[in-house]
Amino acid sequence: MAKFRVTLKARLVLEDRGRILLLKQTKPNGGNYSLIGGTIERQEYAAETLIRESYEEAGVELTRADLTLVHTLHKRYKRAHRIVLYFRAHHYEGQIRSRERDKFENVAWHPYDALPPNLTPTVRHVLQEYRRGRIYSEMEK
Repeated sequence: MAKFRVTLKARLVLEDRGRILLLKQTKPNGGNYSLIGGTIERQEYAAETLIRESYEEAGVELTRADLTLVHTLHKRYKRAHRIVLYFRAHHYEGQIRSRERDKFENVAWHPYDALPPNLTPTVRHVLQEYRRGRIYSEMEK
């Protein structure tokens, strides 16, 4: 059997009054809307990654108590797999702003019923599954 690589990521579904917080990527990074989050580093647990990335990317301050696992995505590529853990939070501290301006133009709230058309396909898929109450889904890339 051929060897393959597995990447682990964590993403944030931050909600407030029927809205979700999205990052807008700069044009060189795709120009799409995405969720806060990143790759889980060797010395981290998923919640730690999300707490770190939330502050680094958007000034969002979270604690472990703020986070609830709500969805897991298994994405399969030709020679790799990606597992993404999606955590929901309703409470946060901090001032929301794009802190990594080379990667993200801005960060803003968007109503669920009016999501931007250039939402990444993965995020659109996950939000649909999450809103249907499904805790696991799969995608082929």
